[in-house]
Amino acid sequence: MLDTPTLVKSPEQVIACMHFEVPRSEIQIVMGPGLDELKRIVAAQEIAVVGPWFTRHLRMSPDFFDFQICLPVARAVEPTKRVRAGRLAEANVVRSVYQGPYEGLGAAWGELMSWIAANGLETREDLWERYLSGPDDNSDPSTFRTELNRPLAY
Repeated sequence: MLDTPTLVKSPEQVIACMHFEVPRSEIQIVMGPGLDELKRIVAAQEIAVVGPWFTRHLRMSPDFFDFQICLPVARAVEPTKRVRAGRLAEANVVRSVYQGPYEGLGAAWGELMSWIAANGLETREDLWERYLSGPDDNSDPSTFRTELNRPLAY
């Protein structure tokens, strides 16, 4: 189920992130371990996490994902071999919340992109998914909530 999309201004955020370029079939292989590593590094540096984790997709193709696993943090992380400090820039975005299992995210994005096209909006290539609730909160995938964000081109 996808909530009605809205246009919002997303504020700038300081983030700690890890970058991956993987075949689509490997995203589930790198996601959990990558998130665990990122959380360990941020905790070891005694930096507060200030919101839900998210993935920022920089480019997508039929064959691979070019993305970052991100944590919004209170201050910049000291870079390590794989963890980097960064910022999610302020942006005007089309936002909606999808409720359901992660396997339904592709269809939810398709529905959101159809809404964007029907409303004559232009978007950038990047996008992000913020995981509001998931397996850590409840074992029932029908209750998972994922915020979908597609930045506008202007």
